[in-house]
Amino acid sequence: MTSKIYPSPEAALEGLLFDGMTIMSGGFGLVGNPESLIPVIRASGVKSLTVISNNAGADGFGLWMLLQSRQIRKMISSYVGENKLFEQQFLSGELELELTPQGTLAERIRAGGAGIPAFYTPTGVGTVVADGKPVEEFEGKLYVRERWLRADLSIIKAWKADSEGNLIFRKTARNFNAPMAAAGKVTVVEVSEIVPDGTLDPDAVHVPGIYVDRIVKSTVSENRIEKLTTRARKENN
Repeated sequence: MTSKIYPSPEAALEGLLFDGMTIMSGGFGLVGNPESLIPVIRASGVKSLTVISNNAGADGFGLWMLLQSRQIRKMISSYVGENKLFEQQFLSGELELELTPQGTLAERIRAGGAGIPAFYTPTGVGTVVADGKPVEEFEGKLYVRERWLRADLSIIKAWKADSEGNLIFRKTARNFNAPMAAAGKVTVVEVSEIVPDGTLDPDAVHVPGIYVDRIVKSTVSENRIEKLTTRARKENN
């Protein structure tokens, strides 16, 4: 059987990238971003990308690299803040943006992985979010129809994986990364630690290996703090 473990981020993405493709990229703020895989996409030169991600990194970090190189044509996201380049490109008309409420974005991704092409939600009814979408009434309340999201490639980051691709995430990094694993035609995972088979508690596995195609150990892991706050130390009496 062919191993799912690849020796480098470049090898893990070999043969998967092409112009005009759709990529799901995990992460929540600065947590759980596939930091080792994004630079490889940038170096490949692929362009006209549609990228599905909660946000597009932050200034100088994560998907910001692909915005700077003008490789992204469209973002499907829920949050623009903390990224001046994202804001500038959208306001100038250079970047297409499908702004989606955060819970709706998560459910659209989950639906894509579950094979559910559409669902109804009350979120966005009566706002621009519902423009052009069917709205129906159920039990006296209006709901807007949303479509699933799927991708040619999902790039995600996990804490631990075994050779079969069973994954465990740490805390907030589980947001978006886990459902994206099922919604990509091909899923490439970078992990902080690859552990021997049989060492992961089956009850603790967040994503089963059936959804994972390729695994690579992280080569970049900055562990940035998004908003550093401090307080004065109490004086000892």
